[in-house]
Amino acid sequence: MRYPVEKPSDRASEAEGPDPRVRDLDRLSSQELVDLMLEEEARVVPALQRERVRLAALVDAAAERLERGGRLVYVGAGTSGRLAVLDALECRPTFGLEPGRVVALLAGGMRALHEPVEEAEDDEAAGARDIAALGVGPDDAVLGISASGRTPYVLGALAQARQHGAFVAALVCQCPSPLEQLADLVVAPLVGPEVLAGSTRMKAGTAQKIALTTVSTAVMVRLGRTYGNLMVDVRPVNRKLWWRAVRIVAEVTGLEPEDAARYLERAGGEAKTAILMALTGVDAVQARARLAAAGGRLRPALAPDLPADPSSEPSRSGE
Repeated sequence: MRYPVEKPSDRASEAEGPDPRVRDLDRLSSQELVDLMLEEEARVVPALQRERVRLAALVDAAAERLERGGRLVYVGAGTSGRLAVLDALECRPTFGLEPGRVVALLAGGMRALHEPVEEAEDDEAAGARDIAALGVGPDDAVLGISASGRTPYVLGALAQARQHGAFVAALVCQCPSPLEQLADLVVAPLVGPEVLAGSTRMKAGTAQKIALTTVSTAVMVRLGRTYGNLMVDVRPVNRKLWWRAVRIVAEVTGLEPEDAARYLERAGGEAKTAILMALTGVDAVQARARLAAAGGRLRPALAPDLPADPSSEPSRSGE
């Protein structure tokens, strides 16, 4: 299905190229350079706000497919691909997401994370092969990310994904563009020419980073991976994240930190399980069963037995 939102080409068109206002860039002082770059970066959020309806439609489409067991697949090259990898990786510790649910395909593979493999973006067939290797299908949402909207690797990937029935979206900073012709939904923050002509790691990269974190965070909220604004699915894989999980358990239950830590230990580091144990008096096995019955969402799992005042819960000692 094609989402009922206007195409970017119906709204505006901006081309890549040098900005005539900054032709004397190399003659500016350090302060003038900083001021100019910050002024240009300030254009990013308004450009994204103009895309708010399309961003929300992308959240809905991705959440729907993840809910039924599918995946959110990012595809990009260069800066766009590296930002995609970063966002995909951070979904796991932040939201306790299982491996392989949010995936990033980067032109040139993981080698391109730490050294330039710029020629890889020209390989349209590689994009198609990478999508085919994932076995992408109708339960998946594939987001192609390209500042120019014409990166061959991304075009190949989206064409292959569309052929196999996936929901296909594009995040671009120029329109019209070839990616528009492949996508069910196009998000196009038109940030304008870069201060350094063609260096899309600047405003375009900022726009892509904000768009990706907005989409992935909103999708995880929709999937019940938060409670209020708390990361109750955080994986406490280091000391900092362990104490963050303790603070989350304490915040929701009203427990003192030392008691919250005891519950968290008994729950095997699972904050949602610890919260259910503390507020309902069940053990870890029962808490996990309740969460499973509620689709992993803490609020409905708590609802049947949630005390009016959590601080009055009798088993505050963790015993």
